[in-house]
Parts: sequence; structure tokens; C-alpha cells
Amino acid sequence: MHEALPVIGITCCHRDFGVEMAQAVMDRYVRAATTYAECSAVLIPAITGFFDARSVASRLDGLLLTGSPSNIEARRYGQAEGEGPFDAERDAVSLALIESLTLMGKPVFGICRGFQEINVALGGTLRRDLGTAPEGSGRLDHHAPAKARFADMFDHGHPVALTPDGVLARSVGRETLTVNSVHFQGVDRLAEGLSVEAVAPDGVVEAFSANIGGAQVLGVQWHPEWQPELYPDRQAFFRLLGAAVRGNAI
Repeated sequence: MHEALPVIGITCCHRDFGVEMAQAVMDRYVRAATTYAECSAVLIPAITGFFDARSVASRLDGLLLTGSPSNIEARRYGQAEGEGPFDAERDAVSLALIESLTLMGKPVFGICRGFQEINVALGGTLRRDLGTAPEGSGRLDHHAPAKARFADMFDHGHPVALTPDGVLARSVGRETLTVNSVHFQGVDRLAEGLSVEAVAPDGVVEAFSANIGGAQVLGVQWHPEWQPELYPDRQAFFRLLGAAVRGNAI
């Protein structure tokens, strides 16, 4: 008999689908995760009715929190409301799952919005001014210009410095990476217990890790699921997920 594959939960969000709303996750997240982590996957809808985070978490070996066009509601981290779009049910489901899986000692990985969700769930805050930097500020534009075509958004990027001997540096065997940058929000105050894994040239935290009671946590602000077949370092993120859900230290 074949050994059973670990099962990861992958978060969905609300998307317009013609005249209806859909529970959706872009195919690239699912394919990258299942291919390079060598796992099975189930999709977790952003619906709070009859949702029991502990029950769902008990059936998973790990969690992947995806990116999304929506922003986390600022009230979730104690600030006045910022600019939408928002997805309140996605917030509720994701934050509850992060709490439940970490309490159970199970891995939690996040990409872009998912990275931000982990920081918020653990008590951190976000900043909402990263898209376009004021001229002369010394800051980076963390998002492509508004009129950029979709594919061009993922060509927009910058280098990051990896923390020496950190999880990411060890996995890719390098001190720096060039990453895509498709975000308007990011970490303001890093949650207690999270360790910085990567920093942009303007000081913005781009990746973090933690071990919370045995739960291995890794989040990146960039999008490793975008064309991972062309970039071994993007594959490495999902291989780390595969190792973590099998109980191996990353």
C-alpha cells in the first residue's frame, strides 16, 4: 500500500463570479503546494456559518494561507478602517484557523495576505502605505503601477536580505533573493515570537518564522506560487511546507 499523503488546508476567499459570489483560490496556489510539498489538499471556504475552527484543524496536517486582492479589516489589529476591499469572513476563518492549528502544534504557512494574517493573529499590526513610495523618501514601491498588466505585476520586484542561518537562508543556500512584490500592505509591528527571515532594502519585513509550541510557522510577503517551475527558491518554500507537515524540523 502507498503511504497516505499529508493533507493541507488551503484558504479560499470571496470573488465576484458574474452575478454571483464564489469561494475561490487561484489554481497556482493549489498546484504549487501539492506539487512541491507532495501533499493532498482541501479547500477551506471563507464562510463562518457552522464553522468550527478546531474541528477543521483536527482534520488537517497543516495550513496554507493564500494571497488575495482583499485587505484585512484594520479593526482586527486595533486601527481605524483603511482602504478595502475587505473580506470579513476570510478574516474570521483564517485567524481562527491560525489559532487552532498552532495550539495543536501543526504547521501554518502564509503567502502575502496569509503572511499578514499570521502577524495579526499573533498580535502584530500592519501598515497600509507600501504601494507607491513618496518621491525622495528612500522607500520602495512595493506594487507595480496601477495600470500595469496582470503578468507585469509579478515582474515587479526587489531584492531581500535573508537572515543568516535562518530557515529560508538554509533552504536556498543564499544570503539574498530577488522576489516579486505585489502588495500595498505589510508588517508594521512584528508580532511577539516571530523571527525575521527576510528584509527589503527599505527595512520592510518580507518573511518571518516561528516555532510556537511545536507548530512550525513560515510566512513570506512575496508570491512563491507564481511560476515556481522557473525558480528553485520558490519551490523551496513549498518543500519546507512538505517537510513541516511530515513532522520534520525546517
